[in-house]
Amino acid sequence: MFTVAKFVSGVAFLLAAVSLSASDVAILRNGFSIHHERREVLGAVTRLYVVADGSSYVDVSTDQIDHFEKDFSLPPSATKHESPKNLDEIINTISDRHHLDPDLINSVIHAESAFNPRAVSPKGAQGLMQLMPGTASQLGVRNAFDPHDNVEGGTAYLRQLLEQYNFDLIKALAAYNAGPHRVQRYRGIPPYYETRAYVARIVRDFNRKKLAEKTSSATKRNKTRTHPGTTVKQASVSGTSQVASR
Repeated sequence: MFTVAKFVSGVAFLLAAVSLSASDVAILRNGFSIHHERREVLGAVTRLYVVADGSSYVDVSTDQIDHFEKDFSLPPSATKHESPKNLDEIINTISDRHHLDPDLINSVIHAESAFNPRAVSPKGAQGLMQLMPGTASQLGVRNAFDPHDNVEGGTAYLRQLLEQYNFDLIKALAAYNAGPHRVQRYRGIPPYYETRAYVARIVRDFNRKKLAEKTSSATKRNKTRTHPGTTVKQASVSGTSQVASR
């Protein structure tokens, strides 16, 4: 069982603690792994700090941890990004499997991590689609810094949210950012500037992509009419873009 929480300053832990300063990977008995900067053993629970300053951590039952390994991966600043071609293939394949528009997933990734697969937020969210460690584990993501695993988990989660909110994209995006419990509490997008700006940014980027696609299709149609001997394959674009199919 995993719980993600904010570190509360001023609380003294009376239990004996063992901490490490080096970056490690906790290998769990269920096959999942959690990257962390340091850890503390607090009785029957091991606290894995996913950011060095302790602002975000994951509590894992100690008996569920099989062993620890050193994290030999390069830090985000020294790691090359996934090539655009390979990442496009990953997004297109996974989006198709979950029946979502790949342009939507691209817009979410752009807002979440600017396409940096090694991105880590101040709260500990990781990878392209900024998955929290607990959420990633629940989604079956073994390595949140692996582009394929991360996009698979993030896309599956977004699809779940779309179904939960009857394919209301605004509510689904708000829940992705702020959590479903807050959307439920406020019966819609929460009154948080960060969440409202996040949703607006993705919707604006997504609409820009669909407008460009529609304009491109119209241009190709005009060229086909001008040159009857030329055949151009094109996908029809409706006035209203569908982000998902039921």
